[in-house]
Amino acid sequence: MAGRCLRIAAVYFVIAIVLGIVMGITKAFAYASVHAHLNLVGWVSLAIIGLIYRAYPQAAETTMAKWHFWLHNLCLPVMQGCLFLMLFTQIESFVVGAIIGSLGLGVGIVLFACNLWKHVSD
Repeated sequence: MAGRCLRIAAVYFVIAIVLGIVMGITKAFAYASVHAHLNLVGWVSLAIIGLIYRAYPQAAETTMAKWHFWLHNLCLPVMQGCLFLMLFTQIESFVVGAIIGSLGLGVGIVLFACNLWKHVSD
């Protein structure tokens, strides 16, 4: 699980950097929140989670870890994709997808936190 989290975190990092470069070249900074969330929730958070799972392999082997992983990596692209589309097209109905993605991501993070409380000791 640790390696999987770290590899996917690197993918989010590349996507976020490419988006940042495109924003800089085109001076279209309306997508800064998408860029920031991909960096923070995709790259930084998932990389730290991967390192935590590397340090505490007993937490990485749980069902909660698997659920968290899949919720994180299905809901983050939905959330950010819908936010990007809403900003790009100015169609407000994309907010529903962003909300659904956000809620799913939040559930995944709660599972991660519960997993740590249950399986990581001093």
